[in-house]
Amino acid sequence: MYVIIVGAGRVGLNLANSLIKQGITVTLIENDENKSEEVANEVNAMVIHGDATSIQILEDADISEADVFVAATGHDTVNLLTSVLSQKYTNIQKRIARVNDLEHVEAFNRAGIQITVSPESTVATYLERIITRPKIADLIVLGRGTTELLDLKIENKDLFGEYVLDHSPTENFIVCAVYDEDNELIIPQKDTKFSENQKISVLTKSDYVDEVTKFFAS
Repeated sequence: MYVIIVGAGRVGLNLANSLIKQGITVTLIENDENKSEEVANEVNAMVIHGDATSIQILEDADISEADVFVAATGHDTVNLLTSVLSQKYTNIQKRIARVNDLEHVEAFNRAGIQITVSPESTVATYLERIITRPKIADLIVLGRGTTELLDLKIENKDLFGEYVLDHSPTENFIVCAVYDEDNELIIPQKDTKFSENQKISVLTKSDYVDEVTKFFAS
């Protein structure tokens, strides 16, 4: 996977470091020359000094090879424009834009940006999980970061028709809820079964997120 991040501030840098630890290739684009030089000495990734609203700078970052594009600067106009420019490249599977003023969310949505995140409601760790755990519909980190609540869809064919309580709870996770066809929440009972593409909520230890995701959604 190859990810381009525009903006090497706190959010962009933290996200880059999180992805790099997982072996993901990252390029950072930073308009501030001093900042770009500083970050280049801190992160194991390519850092390009330049204005990401320039097609040439995006080309220098090999945007035609990118799988994910993240606009994470502190300026909504830059994030919006760079995200719109990235739409030219059909190879990009996911676009994520930071929105600093919640009043601008509608503008991003109208521009066709797939995912917007606000520093008021999220942090770089959430961005990382959007990218690296695409089967997770939603995720909330609980407590001190040792427990996570996941919303998943049942895609494991071996579970279709199986009783929920035959597989939960375990020492590492518990299925807290399943949702019926009308998206009504159901607390699992003795006769509650899994069904294809059924949405469930799972409380899991953070260290077992990947294992739980693979179990239910692969």
